Amino acid sequence: MDDRPYAVLDIDATLSDTSKRIHWIEKRPKDWDSFFEHAKDDAVLEEGLAVATTLAADHVIVYLTGRPERTRRETEKWLKDNGFPDGKVYMRGNTDRRPSMLMKLGRLKRLAEQRPVAVLVDDDATVIAAAKKAGYTVLRADWGLDPESQPTLFDAQESEGRT
Repeated sequence: MDDRPYAVLDIDATLSDTSKRIHWIEKRPKDWDSFFEHAKDDAVLEEGLAVATTLAADHVIVYLTGRPERTRRETEKWLKDNGFPDGKVYMRGNTDRRPSMLMKLGRLKRLAEQRPVAVLVDDDATVIAAAKKAGYTVLRADWGLDPESQPTLFDAQESEGRT
């Protein structure tokens, strides 16, 4: 029996470099379809790959993303093609617009019912703060987007429930 704990990893701006597609959601109206359509072209954030690979040695990997379910095939292909460890991918429902903090905390609680969650790795300060407050160990992925210079993704995650 596999009794390793979970390591839960975000994807956008944690494992993937979203900087080349952020412009799709900086304008009004936001072009979410194009933003997600181009996710398959994201470069790998090397720090994210290193963290995922290290954690996979003694954890069961889970990917927890705010990407909509309709992007599952491309997301799973991107993870595999870029050498990320195998892991189950949990995605936002196509019509789910809850803030990322609520969506991700709910999934963490359900995962913790199956086995311990050893760590959550995420770039979103709000998600990190909520997870920490709920008692989870967290690692802030500060190697991705800078929230001071790239507020668009963070606003989208919390106020629009999109990533």
